Amino acid sequence: MRAFLYSLPILVVLSWFSALLMLLPASVALEAGDHASARAFFYNAILVAIVTGMVAIVTQGRRGPHPVRAQLLALLGSFLLLPLIFAMPLRESLGDTSWTNAYFEMVSAMTTTGISVYTDPGRLSEAEEMWRATVAWGGGLLMWSAAVALFSPMGIGGYEVAQRRGPVVGLGDQRGQERFATERLIRAGGDLFPVFAGLTLALFVALLVAGDPPLTAAVHAMSTLATAGLSPVGGVENASSGRLGELMIAVFFVFALSRRTFATGILGEGSRDIRVDPELRLALTVVLMVSIGLFLRHYVAATQIDETVGFVSALRALWGTFFTALSFLTTSGYTSADWLTARGWSGIDAPGLLLMGLALMGGGVATTAGGVKLLRMYALLKHGQREIGRLVFPNSVGGAGRFARHLRREGAFIAWIVFMLLALSLAVVMLALSAASVNFEASMVLSLAALTNTGPLASYATADPIEVAALSAGAKYVLAAAMAVGRLETLAIVALLNPAFWRP
Repeated sequence: MRAFLYSLPILVVLSWFSALLMLLPASVALEAGDHASARAFFYNAILVAIVTGMVAIVTQGRRGPHPVRAQLLALLGSFLLLPLIFAMPLRESLGDTSWTNAYFEMVSAMTTTGISVYTDPGRLSEAEEMWRATVAWGGGLLMWSAAVALFSPMGIGGYEVAQRRGPVVGLGDQRGQERFATERLIRAGGDLFPVFAGLTLALFVALLVAGDPPLTAAVHAMSTLATAGLSPVGGVENASSGRLGELMIAVFFVFALSRRTFATGILGEGSRDIRVDPELRLALTVVLMVSIGLFLRHYVAATQIDETVGFVSALRALWGTFFTALSFLTTSGYTSADWLTARGWSGIDAPGLLLMGLALMGGGVATTAGGVKLLRMYALLKHGQREIGRLVFPNSVGGAGRFARHLRREGAFIAWIVFMLLALSLAVVMLALSAASVNFEASMVLSLAALTNTGPLASYATADPIEVAALSAGAKYVLAAAMAVGRLETLAIVALLNPAFWRP
């Protein structure tokens, strides 16, 4: 059976996996007595499994002439084609929604973006809420597996900044024929699935103990590990678990900040001390700077006018800023119940630029977070420090070892290229949305939300939430494509345009 799966294309294997995922919302609907939704998910699971089996028989053993190109195209196709399968049971269960909205919702979920067109309370049933979270969770697991099986050997997805050697040990040569993408992806997924599922289960149990209902705890746990920002109650600020639940979620955000927190042995990068991990240190520095800066902004103003500063309200404001900043840095987009208090303290009505800046930085390499990635920002920071030092001592020689020199030079150069590609992509998506009759402010926020996979920016980065459901069909398809590009990253898309990839 394993050899049979290894001989299939990636899309076929992922289609079978999607059929298995449909059984979870079917069981939730059956438990809730929603037999119509249960039939929709169960029958579609059977249909997808049968059709995929027929396709598997036809495509078994077929090898493309260029494995690298085939792998990138298959991954891009997964984010654009699999949502068509995911949209089938959702549309049938809802009954009164369009294919465009169902497809957009599934692309948003699979890319772990979290932009939703179904924002009305009670619009989605328990099974449909669970299906969104399940698709997002599966998309997060796919990104973990793809980072190990595909991105690391190719030197993309953030690995290009620090990689100064060949492919990761045990994964095989990308241009050879020893192991193909499907085998590597299945092996990586098999190694990472227990970790990903175990962490999700641990957070689910913790939120249950804190007081959340089972559905809310499950959706928040799955969305936290996938950094999708989904919620059946309008956000964690409305959850029954309160600040205790927020604290538990904040602890699990660490897995979106550094790959060393969960996959050091699997990635084959050695046992480097996590306490000196540059991504975690940079993330903690940024979050503390934002939290303390906004806190002191009000505190200094209050002391100048002799305003009484309450200790409890001060702590609430500090926690609200810390949790929200950490959430947007991981591109999850959850806000704390104390975020309004924090905004009142800082005097900022709609801190859109602050939240967009955090989302733009993004989380760690080989995690479910989007954005530019912390390791690239760290490389640019180190390069800037070195250049400032050379202004004072032009003939100095930079130290700190071979890795640090590589990070400051080649790593920073590639990181700057990625940053510029993201800026160009942002301009292109904004122009496309403007052509679809979206105003400038909304197009800027939506473009950044899609490319950084931080959907909640549409709700919190502007004074009034952007009504995504009111957008035209053309604008939704533009955003869907932007979410896929942001998930796979522009550098990988540019690699597909390399003429060398298309030569036999």
